[in-house]
Amino acid sequence: MKIQNSELRIQICKCVIDFYHAEPPKKHITGYQQASSSYKIKMAEVGELAKTMIQSLELLENQLVEKLWVLKALQHLSTSEVNCTLMVKAQAASGICAHLNDPDPSGQLLFRSSEILWNLLEKSSKEEIIQQLSNLKCLLALKEVFKNLFIRGISHYDRQLRNDILVITTIISQNPGAPMIESGFTRDLILFATFNEVKSQNPLVKGLKLSNSYEDFELKKLLFNIIVILCKDLSTIQLLIDGKVILALFTYVKRPEKHKILEWSAAQYEELQLHAIATLSSVAPFLIDEYLFYKGNDQVLEFLAWCDNEDSFFSHGNSFHGAGGRGNKFAQMRYSLRLLRAMVYLENDTINKDLCENGAIQQLIGIFKNTISKYNDKEEAILLEIQSDILLILSGLCEYHIPGKEIFGTEGVDIILHVMKTDPKKLQSGLGYNVLLYSTLDSIWCCILGCYPSEDYFLEKEGIFLLLDLLALNQKKFCNLILGIMVEFCDNPKTAAHVNAWRGKKDQTAASLLIKLWRKEEKELGVKRDKYGKIVDTKKPLFTSFQEEQKIIPLPANCPTIAVMDVAENIRAKIYAVLGKLDFENLPGLSAEDFVTLCIIHRYLDFKIGEIWNEIYEEIKLEKLRPVTTDKKILESITAASENIGKMVVSLQSEMIESQARQDVQNEQKVYTKIQATHKQRELANKSWENFLARTSNAKTLKKAKRLQEKAIESSRYGERPPNAIFHRTDIKGLNATVPSGGVVTVESTPARLVGGPLADTDIALKKLPIRGGALQKVKAVKTVDEPKKSDPA
Repeated sequence: MKIQNSELRIQICKCVIDFYHAEPPKKHITGYQQASSSYKIKMAEVGELAKTMIQSLELLENQLVEKLWVLKALQHLSTSEVNCTLMVKAQAASGICAHLNDPDPSGQLLFRSSEILWNLLEKSSKEEIIQQLSNLKCLLALKEVFKNLFIRGISHYDRQLRNDILVITTIISQNPGAPMIESGFTRDLILFATFNEVKSQNPLVKGLKLSNSYEDFELKKLLFNIIVILCKDLSTIQLLIDGKVILALFTYVKRPEKHKILEWSAAQYEELQLHAIATLSSVAPFLIDEYLFYKGNDQVLEFLAWCDNEDSFFSHGNSFHGAGGRGNKFAQMRYSLRLLRAMVYLENDTINKDLCENGAIQQLIGIFKNTISKYNDKEEAILLEIQSDILLILSGLCEYHIPGKEIFGTEGVDIILHVMKTDPKKLQSGLGYNVLLYSTLDSIWCCILGCYPSEDYFLEKEGIFLLLDLLALNQKKFCNLILGIMVEFCDNPKTAAHVNAWRGKKDQTAASLLIKLWRKEEKELGVKRDKYGKIVDTKKPLFTSFQEEQKIIPLPANCPTIAVMDVAENIRAKIYAVLGKLDFENLPGLSAEDFVTLCIIHRYLDFKIGEIWNEIYEEIKLEKLRPVTTDKKILESITAASENIGKMVVSLQSEMIESQARQDVQNEQKVYTKIQATHKQRELANKSWENFLARTSNAKTLKKAKRLQEKAIESSRYGERPPNAIFHRTDIKGLNATVPSGGVVTVESTPARLVGGPLADTDIALKKLPIRGGALQKVKAVKTVDEPKKSDPA
């Protein structure tokens, strides 16, 4: 290739190209066999042919024909990853890109060069390619090529090539070090992105108009995309303001007007609308003044009102941004809410105050309620995202704004309670219920806590019960947040009664649940406890395995130590705070094991203070400082006091365990006694049954039993019968039965002379059919005597 012979160079390139388009030989030469294409390609890779061809380009700067043949050969060679790696080492990307705008009437140079750049980006190190292209010379070449194709490109091929150049530019712009602004490329790209929506006097776009062809439609989306990337560089902000990007993008945040002629089709306009709103979500937070100047809040809320109404509108939902929005306005609602969320989370007082004054809180609560009524399985995921975003926006608006919390009110509490009643099984569905629950818990913290009417209403509607139900699910990702809410809620004096009244599975109380979570947390942290849950090391009663592994290192005063960080990194401090506000002494439903753990929780603050003082003492030793005598004594007494508290807790725990062991023995003895009584009763029942069978099957046994019964009856009677006593028999004569008769008393009828006959009207108003004859007699009064419950055996 160094030989200055055009035919030779072209023939070499043709040979290389033939490696990839080999034809079978027309004549077979005896004694020779043609090498296969795969072998030739492999040898080209081994021989680093691609690297040599890149180096040869430097010899052909003014020889267009040979250069085009070399580029054609490189186009074939760049289909291999091995060759692409070799080309990158030879700085192929910067070398080829710098000459993109060289004169070429055929247009092949630009086409083949762009194709090679694409292959290099796909088949080699993307970071290395971007680094090679991030120089002023390459960007100026790309800028001129793109500008010429944008303004003068007419054919389908020109438009495709223009879009390819823009994609390569987009990839380069991801590098913060690329001189996009210095090359003037950023200003031109912003102009091309907004000239259709904002009138410009720039001669570059004068009389220029995009068609609704597929290539121009793709170009518009690519321009929106590159604006999102460019805005990340703060140096671009002024260019975005000068280009009126916010105004251009807000032209899409409007309801589609009927009978208006659009340059785009309905499906294209919908996709561009969604893309523009998504672009606003990234750009508007950097251009707050512009957003407020164009009344962005008003426009977004008005657009949201259209999304929420029942107007007939058929969306196509064909694009990436339109997923889940076919036949409805959910996609537009989702991206509008994302824009609002991005602005609210800036915590800009002007923006948030403006939203509250425009009725955003009431409007968002109304939209949330409507999404509940519109719920269906097909759009479940997008509806959950919409609901999550609404709650996050409400949290941002109400967090530091008491009037906002008051506006949130009972209606807002109702939607939170609705979400909290969601079936826990759905949390594992992967559709977004987890995110919705996070948003709900965040809104409880920001929208309810601190507003006493809302807190009372939340308690009245059993919100604390729902929080504890969620806590009982024992999902670690929610525990910290729920416990934090519980700590804040316990400041309300009405909360303790609700917490103590809650009952979970197997009649579990809230205190028992919290203590169980403490034990689980300590087990995961590797805190040393014996099999009964007692403290093992009284000097370090709260030490985790991580703290044991990490040695104490002297730190500056403004840096938190491991002991301090431990408070924030696990839930033990929050459990201590909740139980402390519930009163450690009157917690219902605790077992002996719970009480043993409760001893540690009760002394958590004392232990933690001792732990921090111990760290201070150790740091002093490591820094080889000698405290004065008084300070040393104080440090030693603090350390000793902390250890004594640990010993006292261990002693108390031991007493509890021993007391429980004695109680267990007593309970066991009671159970055994009960079992013995049960067995004895069964034996008596069995014996009674055997006697019964014996009496029914053996006449002699029956007679014997009869005699014993009569003897028992006789022995129960008085020895001497009182005079004028009436004897009542206790058995029935002539009864043919194989078992003794029951207690039977024969009572003679009351004489008729006392009652006046069976047909007499008496004061007790009894009418009976006559049994005996006799005249009716009227008696003045009859004294009724209650029948005895049991007959007198005498």
